[in-house]
Amino acid sequence: MKITAIRLTRMSLPLDPPFTAAWDPIPRTSFPATLVEVETDEGVRGVGSGDSMDGFEAYEHLFIGTDPLAILNQVRRIETINFHGGRYWPLEAALWDIIGKVAGLPVSVLFGGARDRLAAYASSGELMAPERRAESALAARELGFRAMKIRIARDRLAEGIASVRAARDAVGDDFDLMVDLNQMWRMSGDINPALPLATVHRVAAELRDLGVLWLEEPLPQTDVIGAQRVRQQTGIQVAGGEMVRSMPEMMALVEADAFDIYQPDVALAVGMYRARQVAESANLRHRQFTPHTWSNGLGLLANLHVAAGVDAGPYLEFPFDPPGWLPERRDFFMTPLMIDHRGDLHVPTAPGLGAEIDYDSVARYTV
Repeated sequence: MKITAIRLTRMSLPLDPPFTAAWDPIPRTSFPATLVEVETDEGVRGVGSGDSMDGFEAYEHLFIGTDPLAILNQVRRIETINFHGGRYWPLEAALWDIIGKVAGLPVSVLFGGARDRLAAYASSGELMAPERRAESALAARELGFRAMKIRIARDRLAEGIASVRAARDAVGDDFDLMVDLNQMWRMSGDINPALPLATVHRVAAELRDLGVLWLEEPLPQTDVIGAQRVRQQTGIQVAGGEMVRSMPEMMALVEADAFDIYQPDVALAVGMYRARQVAESANLRHRQFTPHTWSNGLGLLANLHVAAGVDAGPYLEFPFDPPGWLPERRDFFMTPLMIDHRGDLHVPTAPGLGAEIDYDSVARYTV
């Protein structure tokens, strides 16, 4: 089998009203997505998405005529160009989609087949006043979610902690809350300093007292010693690694025992094949793997298959923050993914990734 074509379709969904993410102060008036389609000489097509794939056209020739089933060679090929270009892991997802279809199995089975569903946590994206965040936590619990992640801005710490406290008071102790400081990476152009370690330590101690399950990205990626001190001195679990750019960087964090929970996104960090290796290494050290997954439904599916295959936990990230961020917006070019009444996200049983692409929407929103 050989790859005969790779097609990139770039789309943009207008957002009305706009969505303002906690990590980006500029209101988002549109949501971009790139659909990657890989075609083979035997008529098998794979799809992937999750990052923009900007600049990939210059490297497309490196894959044409190669075997899509030789996945390790494909991963190595992507890693060589990631140094020079963007993050091209959506291509790997499309290749796994092909492999699953050829094998007649869901990709999760190829990754270990440990689970057919995972508990999902509602991952918030906007900054909300305490009263509104409490209402959103109650609404998420009503839908079946058993956990929520709340974002805190480094320049609005008091309001953020108050929102966590309000949510805890609203949902009680049998609902898990996580907090994300988003300090490990930056949006383009953000040159403001990170929070001092002493401030992070104080915030972590307050969040621990509120029963927060983990504190995500409390410090920049390079401050491994600081992250270890926060864990040791406050007792709160620390999570990170969602956007680590290479496998050597990711494994250096694992070997240094930087975190309790490792979160490489298969579409934005190290890819699917390597994420499984991260999960195995973390588990051997009695640490957890639960991937970040803030992109679209195809990126979420890729993370779900890997996470279910390797028995990740305790939760899978599920971007969900009404009214601004709903599955219909996130998954606008495919059948939206949603949890069941118990808060579980089911792995599709169809061969491959099991994505149901809405090509009418693809055509409508192509730019």
